Amino acid sequence: MGPKTARVDKTLREWIASGELSPGDKLPSERTLVEQLDIGRTALRQVLARLVAEGVLQVRGRSSYTVPAALADESVSVTSPGVLEQWQIHGERTVYDNRWVKLDLVDVEPPGVKRFEHHVVRLQHVSIAAVLDDQDRVLMLWRYRFVPDKWGWELPGGIVDAGEDALAAALREVEEETGWRPDALERVVIYQPMVGMVDSPHEIFVGRGAQHVGDPTDVEEAGHVEWVSLADIPGLMARDELMGSGTLVALLHLLATRGDGAPRAAR
Repeated sequence: MGPKTARVDKTLREWIASGELSPGDKLPSERTLVEQLDIGRTALRQVLARLVAEGVLQVRGRSSYTVPAALADESVSVTSPGVLEQWQIHGERTVYDNRWVKLDLVDVEPPGVKRFEHHVVRLQHVSIAAVLDDQDRVLMLWRYRFVPDKWGWELPGGIVDAGEDALAAALREVEEETGWRPDALERVVIYQPMVGMVDSPHEIFVGRGAQHVGDPTDVEEAGHVEWVSLADIPGLMARDELMGSGTLVALLHLLATRGDGAPRAAR
């Protein structure tokens, strides 16, 4: 961030930390913030998007921002048992490596078990986005995947490029694959789809509102673009027409928080 955006970022965080903006409060309009904070509208939106991605703010509609009413982890009743005895790692060696896939053999010793070499597949960092419109429809792609040899519905998403922010990657992928530009996205979770053997962080972003800016530009990844009703998602799941863990995680999150206002960001 530049000096002006860094200043505005700090100011907004201080308003929240000091209680000037309380949980559930709505931020002033963009026009008011532009004048009050002496910043351009584009730069202001960059700051707001970053705060939304971090869960500091929530976005409702196209340009209405609020302080989250409560953090999701405040309602968790289970207590973590803390750090238990963990596996010892004695070293590792690479068997195969290219820009897409890296295969390592890791010398591990689980508690009470003789040490052995464990295969670890290291893939890329991925961002996936679920964009809703004002009719509770989610922006999806009908695509063919040759690995499982099947057609199905997916959310837009892809690899986070080197040096790229995950939020920026999500915004970019939506526009490249669908021709729609999201108004804003917020991060709700990061997870590993096959945690026992595969290292591939998946970040899920959600948001409401998008502007059509043209045809998809990523020919390889593009498919039939459709706004799919959230009410159809359970049926599509039952018909095995939803593809990819990221699509399933994001859609299940939307269904779980449906009618609960804007999706809550994970911290």
